[in-house]
Amino acid sequence: MVNKVILIGRLGADPEIRFTPDGTMVANLRLATDESYKNKDGEKVQKTEWHRIVAFRKLAEICQSYLSKGKQIYIEGRLQTRSWDDKDGIKRSTTEIIASNMRMLDSKGQAKGPEGWGDQPAPHSASEHTPDDDVPF
Repeated sequence: MVNKVILIGRLGADPEIRFTPDGTMVANLRLATDESYKNKDGEKVQKTEWHRIVAFRKLAEICQSYLSKGKQIYIEGRLQTRSWDDKDGIKRSTTEIIASNMRMLDSKGQAKGPEGWGDQPAPHSASEHTPDDDVPF
């Protein structure tokens, strides 16, 4: 079985940071993805979907340090649905993406973080691992 989600979108707010009772850092992100199409009348329609992203530990630290509202990011993760009873006893549920990988996609110099950080290549990019002359085709 496979449970994998890949999204590219923009952050709707700065990451919200919290800690679990055992001290694990958790970052909550709101990610907007959009699509546009023409309806049957030929008018352009744009639809935005909002996604809840949750990152833990080191990935949460990276999100806190480098992400802010409006940044474009790539997220890989898995879907998870959880439910709880609210303060009025009503059953609630939410579906989230538990992030396993994140890449910042904004152009160089737009990254939030230490000076000069935006001049560095994205970590773990394919070009770092496979020189062009080693590609098998």
